[in-house]
Amino acid sequence: MPLRSAIDDGVSLETLPNGAILDSMDKELYKLQGALLKRLRQASKQYQMLEEGDRIMVCISGGKDSATLLYLLRRLREQLRINFDLIAVHVDQKQPGYDGTPLIQWMKSEFPEIPYLHVEEDTYSIVVEKTQARKSFCTVCSRLRRGILYSKAIELGCNKIALGHHADDAIETLMLNMIHGGKAKGMPARYTSQRGSLAVLRPLIFCFESQIAQYATLKQFPILPCNLCSNQNDLQRPQVKLLLGTLEHLNDNAKQNILNAMGSVSPSHLLDQKLRQACGMDPITGADGDDDETEPI
Repeated sequence: MPLRSAIDDGVSLETLPNGAILDSMDKELYKLQGALLKRLRQASKQYQMLEEGDRIMVCISGGKDSATLLYLLRRLREQLRINFDLIAVHVDQKQPGYDGTPLIQWMKSEFPEIPYLHVEEDTYSIVVEKTQARKSFCTVCSRLRRGILYSKAIELGCNKIALGHHADDAIETLMLNMIHGGKAKGMPARYTSQRGSLAVLRPLIFCFESQIAQYATLKQFPILPCNLCSNQNDLQRPQVKLLLGTLEHLNDNAKQNILNAMGSVSPSHLLDQKLRQACGMDPITGADGDDDETEPI
């Protein structure tokens, strides 16, 4: 068995072929894949993402995140020995200069056992028409794409949809909503679609973008650039990335701590009276629901 194939199959270091020597790149890939799988397993267990008999539609954007997600879900299915189906779906939104051929060829060669659907829907003209000047195309674009994916999932008989959003996406969304919207609103690891019949999953919610980017580079995934987003200037998300980079200079664990904070909320130390009441507290005093009497740092 070739070393790279052994790593892909999750073979442990102890069971590699006799005399096999991992070069630095193979070691890095093995370590990265193990770390990412550990975090994916954590998310899956904590939010009951993967269950017997599931039929999961994995949304393939053509980027590093969704490619990594599909690879890891396939491997995790083998590790957990749970019977669930994976179906990969990509939406060609007819953006100028788009060529999905590399993605189609890659899916056929790397995932011959996973059904792949290439959906063509011209949403580009709608996005350009509906987006106001100096506003991000992403909001309208993602909303239209989400509707297409939801409909396709129902058509395919899927009960779950897996998206490639990661920890950085969740943290940046939280920061954007706090700074520009005045709301503590991030990204849930799992939620039910408004149509009520689909569970929407973010299995990479505990994985950071830097690890995913490194993994995708080592695996040489074909990346289809989004010309729509890359041609826009003055977008808010890149500015938030810079802000988070500054915070990491103050504390190397800043992003991890923010992610942890999203799952460790103390309602009595916040101002949301509805949240206090929902947690069984007095909405005014915050009493009788939180034993932590320590003062905020």
